[in-house]
Amino acid sequence: RGAAMAGEEREQKRVEAEAEAKAETTETMPPVILTMGMAGSGKTTFVQRCIAHLHQRAKERDEDEDGSSISNSSKKKAGNAEAADEKDATGGKKTRKEQKAFPYVVNLDPAVTHMPYEANIDIRDTVHYKELMAQYGLGPNGGLLTAVNLFATKFDQVIQLCEKRARESASKGDAAAAAAKDETQKKELEEEEEEEQEVECSPINYIIGDTPGQIEVFTWSASGQIFAESFASTFPTCIAFIMDTPKCMEPRTFMSNMLQACSVLYKYRLPMVLVYNKCDISRHDFALDWMKDFELYQQAISTDNSYAASLSRSLSLVLDDFYGNLPCVGVSSITGSGMETFFGTVDKIARKHLNAKA
Repeated sequence: RGAAMAGEEREQKRVEAEAEAKAETTETMPPVILTMGMAGSGKTTFVQRCIAHLHQRAKERDEDEDGSSISNSSKKKAGNAEAADEKDATGGKKTRKEQKAFPYVVNLDPAVTHMPYEANIDIRDTVHYKELMAQYGLGPNGGLLTAVNLFATKFDQVIQLCEKRARESASKGDAAAAAAKDETQKKELEEEEEEEQEVECSPINYIIGDTPGQIEVFTWSASGQIFAESFASTFPTCIAFIMDTPKCMEPRTFMSNMLQACSVLYKYRLPMVLVYNKCDISRHDFALDWMKDFELYQQAISTDNSYAASLSRSLSLVLDDFYGNLPCVGVSSITGSGMETFFGTVDKIARKHLNAKA
């Protein structure tokens, strides 16, 4: 009887340990941002700005930590025991959140000819868009759809790579810090090589997916569903729906974008952030006013008597509830304004995901 009770206690401890390890792993999983939007809305430029912003954030954090370490060193020399005790309590190591972290980028557009950033995983390394067109006698859209569908058959490997990178990033970050210190002492590597090694081994804070420019290829194909569901099953995932703010000043174009965003939201059933891009050209305040008060939108389109305008007026009434809990952010991919607000919104979504999991 005593042996049975001891066995039950061991089993209970094992289950609790597994649950604790799973919870810890879930907390360390970086959020996934899937960028979608109409052609020409600036998705690729937005992804480039996201990457640049996160790298700049990491650089600023590193500079702050350097300044803090110098300050702590001077305090220690002055005999400040409190600073020494704090260092002893932490073991002199940085936690995952304190380490410099960088984004992990996945390009899902097989037809892009030039990318202003370097992707960690690129669909073009696996499937060749133009070769598929020539081999199967396909047109541009058929080749694009076939390439994305073929990549979807191997997308489990992409998830495994992302998951492995996310799990190993903390331990790699410690190893990278030690390696960087050793290399600094020996002075064997150049500064550029050290930076490349640091980015490669540092923790990742976001996974950013750049989808095809033709939105229908991703949103209304089985492959797009596979991509989104695969990410969402492992990581806290949200959709960043990019909108061209200057074009949305035309009421009918605004409503077309909103209808597309609504369809994407209800198809994927993932949290969404409306991103009004190109705010350096036109502010997005008018769009926020239209979303809060449909009567203002009705006034803006009142002089248009076309059938499309009539349909837009009707849709503004239908979609009024859709606007309710949808977070909106105005950004400029050129100047970088609004990016901190955008990532703050993504972090809130990730926290809600973790709370729901708990």
